[in-house]
Amino acid sequence: MNQKYHALIQYVHDGKSCRQIARDVGINRDTVRKYVNDYDHKRHLLIEGGKEIDVQALIESLTEKPTYQTGSRSKRKVTSTVEERIKGFLKENQTKRHQGQRKQQKTMMDMYEALMGERMDISYSTVRRTVRRLEHRPQEAFVKEMYQPGDICEFDWGEVKVTIDARLQVFQMAVFTSAYGNYRWACLFPKQTTECFQEAHARFFNHIGGVYATVVYDNMKVAVKRFVGKEKEPTQGLMELMLYYGFHHRFCNVRRGNEKGHVERSVDMVRRKAFAMRDTFESLEEANLYLQSVCDENLNQRKFAIYEGQTPFERLEEEHPVLFPAPPKWDAALVHYLRADKYATVIVDQNRYSVPDHLVGEIIMVKVYAERIHCFYNEEVVAEHERLSGQHRWNLQLPHVLDTLQKKPGALAGSLALHQANQKLKTIYWTYYNGKEKDFIALCHYLQDETLDNVLESIDQLHAIHPKHVTTDKIKVLNAKKNQENISQPIAVSDDTEAITFQARHQMKRYDQLLHQTASKGGVSS
Repeated sequence: MNQKYHALIQYVHDGKSCRQIARDVGINRDTVRKYVNDYDHKRHLLIEGGKEIDVQALIESLTEKPTYQTGSRSKRKVTSTVEERIKGFLKENQTKRHQGQRKQQKTMMDMYEALMGERMDISYSTVRRTVRRLEHRPQEAFVKEMYQPGDICEFDWGEVKVTIDARLQVFQMAVFTSAYGNYRWACLFPKQTTECFQEAHARFFNHIGGVYATVVYDNMKVAVKRFVGKEKEPTQGLMELMLYYGFHHRFCNVRRGNEKGHVERSVDMVRRKAFAMRDTFESLEEANLYLQSVCDENLNQRKFAIYEGQTPFERLEEEHPVLFPAPPKWDAALVHYLRADKYATVIVDQNRYSVPDHLVGEIIMVKVYAERIHCFYNEEVVAEHERLSGQHRWNLQLPHVLDTLQKKPGALAGSLALHQANQKLKTIYWTYYNGKEKDFIALCHYLQDETLDNVLESIDQLHAIHPKHVTTDKIKVLNAKKNQENISQPIAVSDDTEAITFQARHQMKRYDQLLHQTASKGGVSS
């Protein structure tokens, strides 16, 4: 287009010949002559033409980009042999699609490599153009939808890597997005399991104070149990949620993420806006509080032009009157009956959690929540743990193995239970009890009935005298003395209580006198 412009400008303004223009512009003289003749003809029609002339069309044709006729050129590389081989590849792919072998089709690169293996002189770009010409794949059209308040909400998972307690871990981020107002809510979970899936729904419905009529999912394992023809059967976990909260479900078609496009974009948006800024936390709870603040204070407070300047939070307020009332929060826990092994642990998702060591060999009822584990024996809670992410990890609590350590005190220093114990307790052991394991185990038994803060206060008092004075017996004596002093403090009582106390003391005094008299008589007679 630039060459055409310079050629015509030199012809019109400078009056140069076609030969000179071709030399100056650097194009063929016949091409210059074609531009000039076409320009003269159309300009003459534009000036001298009558009513039958389409003036607008002539103006556009004078300034249009030059075109070239390439369709008549013979294809030098795509011979009939090459084209037949490519048609054969495409037919093989069609057969594989019908047989359910879609993932084993030949790609364009595979076809190119096969042709090169047959010593055919052709480039990859030529193979690609030929395949596209022969396949005649029509482009997909999409339908813009209108959403009603309280009608549709979309759900999806996204993977997030964050550092929790100085350890880089992989978590699954559950994301909900309303179709009407693009309101976003997200939460991190250790895994993509049924209990995490159910807990995510319970928290979301509890958070917004209502339930949407329909929730849209893709073909995730926790939602789709199996394919029955073209239909999909929901899992037991999803059926329980639908029955409890009263919503409908809808599954997307395979590989059609656009059918839940709101949440598809939300997963990436939430992940970037939250964890591109900060990715290190002390605990999973802290990470979730931070994630919720990003959604509430940032994403859900942005104004959207398509919503006439409203924020997602304001759109959610519009939806509240038409949402179904949310029942009490769902208890999203899976129940397992597991036998405690020789390490006094139960195994959940290839991770071990300790129970009291006297329960080795017993059947323990374990309630598995999204973020915690509760263990029951004879309907009593015997252990509570934070749920671990990953696999082959141990969560041991020192009080659970004290009876075993009392029999094997030499195993204390190297035990995983001590390594995972409270840092303050470990400091006490290595500072005052190293080599005195039995005394430390006695202190741990004592801590089941006494607070660690009181014990630390007593240790400080003993250490001020001398570090060797720090023993379990002396700690017990100091704490008993403090408790006695607290009991002896005057307590405000009512008049009735004071009268009862006076009468009781009077009676005790009479009993004391009677006992002394009896004792003195006995001494005289003897």
